[in-house]
Amino acid sequence: MKLPSLLRRTPFRLTLLFLALFAAAASAILAYVYFASAAEAQAKAEREVRGEMKVLTGIYEARGLDALNREVIDRTLRDSTFLYRLEPDDGSWFAGSLTLFPIETLEEDQQWVTFPFTETDAEGRVRRPQVRGVQTRLAGGGTLFVGQSMSGAEAYLARLTQALWGAMGIVLLLGLAGGFLVSRNLERSMGRLSKVVTAVQEGNLKARAPVRNSGDELDELGAGLNTMLDRLEASMASIRHAGDAIAHDLRSPLTRMRAKLEVSLIDAEAGKITGVDALQLALDEADNLLKTFNTVLAIARLQAAAGRTPDPQRFDAADLAADMAELYEPASEDKGLEFSAEIERGLMVEANRPFLAQALANVIDNAIKYTPPGGAVMLRARRRSSGEIEFSVTDTGPGVPEHDRERVLQRFVRLDNSRTEPGSGLGLSLVGAVLEAHGGRVQLDEGPGEYGGFGPG
Repeated sequence: MKLPSLLRRTPFRLTLLFLALFAAAASAILAYVYFASAAEAQAKAEREVRGEMKVLTGIYEARGLDALNREVIDRTLRDSTFLYRLEPDDGSWFAGSLTLFPIETLEEDQQWVTFPFTETDAEGRVRRPQVRGVQTRLAGGGTLFVGQSMSGAEAYLARLTQALWGAMGIVLLLGLAGGFLVSRNLERSMGRLSKVVTAVQEGNLKARAPVRNSGDELDELGAGLNTMLDRLEASMASIRHAGDAIAHDLRSPLTRMRAKLEVSLIDAEAGKITGVDALQLALDEADNLLKTFNTVLAIARLQAAAGRTPDPQRFDAADLAADMAELYEPASEDKGLEFSAEIERGLMVEANRPFLAQALANVIDNAIKYTPPGGAVMLRARRRSSGEIEFSVTDTGPGVPEHDRERVLQRFVRLDNSRTEPGSGLGLSLVGAVLEAHGGRVQLDEGPGEYGGFGPG
C-alpha cells in the first residue's frame, strides 16, 4: 500500500528520525536518573543503618544484652522505618520485627544484604519493597540485624519514572504533530515551486515563484528560480529578436545583391562585360553578404549574452593593442598617414579576445579610412585612475558630428561622408555590442584642434 504524500516527504522522515534519536537520548537519561537515584537512595539507607547499628552496639557494649533486647523491642513497637532482629547464640529467644535472619550463616563478623520484605501499608495493601541492612555478630555472643525498608525511595523512583515517561510521550506526540505541520507547510511551498516548473515546461516563461520575503531557504530558492527564469526569458527574447533582426537586416543587402546581379546580367547580354566578370561580381557580392551576415550574427550573439562576456579568458590587453598596431601600421603608411601607439604594459583583463580584437580593429580601420592623407592616427592603451582599462583611437579626420554620435552605433547607419567608402554600416554597431557584453562603453568625442569646423575624431 502506498503511503500518503505527506508521510513520504523528507521533512516528515527527518522528524521521525529526530524523534527516534530523542527517544533514545531520553531513555538513556531516564536510565541514568533511575540508577543514580537508586544508588543515592541505597547510600542514604546504608548511612542511616550504620548510624542505627552504631547506637544499638553502643547500648550493648555499655549495658549488656538485656538492655539491648529492651531497646530493640521498644524501637520495634515505635513503628520505626527500621527492621530489627536480635537473637542469642543458643537461639532460645529473639526480638524484633523479623522472624528470620536474612543471612542464615555469617561468613564475616558484619555483612550487608538486600532482600525483599513483605509488608502491609496503612490502607491494607500488600507490598514487597527491598530492604537494605547489615547483620552483625556481637562481641559477647548473639547476632543483631538492622535494616531499612526502601519503600519510600522505590515510590519516589516509580513516580519519577512515570513522570519522565509521560513527559517523553508528550514530547513525542508534539514532535509528530510538529512534523505533520512542517511537512504540510513545506509540501505547500514546494508544490507552488513545482507548479512554476511545470508551467515553464509547458512553455509559460512568464510564470514566477512566489517570494514571501521571510529570508528562509525557500525564499532563496524561489528568488534564484525567478532570476533564472528572468534570464531564460531574456535569452529567448534575444534569440527571437536576433532572428527577426537578421531577417530584417539582410533584406536590404539581398535586394542590393539581386539588383547588381541583374545589372551584371544585362551588361553581359549586351556584351559590355564577359561572363567571367559577371560571375566575379556575383562572388564579390556573395562575399560581402556573408561578411554582413557574420557580423549581424556576432552582434546578435553578443546581445543575447545579456551583459555577460561569452567564452572569457584572461590575457594581457597590451599584447592585443600591440598586435593591432603592428597589423594596421603598414596600411596607414600606404595611405600616407602617420601611425603611432602608446601602450601601457600589464593590462590584464578577463574578456573574449577575438571579439575585443574585432572591435578594436573596426575602430582603427574607421580612423584610417576617414582620415585624409597627410594626417595621423594614434592608438593608446592604458589603465585609468578608476582601474578601468581604456583603448583610445585618435585621428585627424573629420570625426562624427555630435548629433550623430548615438545614431552611428546603430546597425546599417552610414553618415553622408561615408557613402563613397565601402562598408555595411555594422562596424561601430559591433563595437558597441562587444563593449556592452564586456561591461564597457563606447565614447565618441572630438580631439584637440580643428578640422573643417569640427574637432578631429
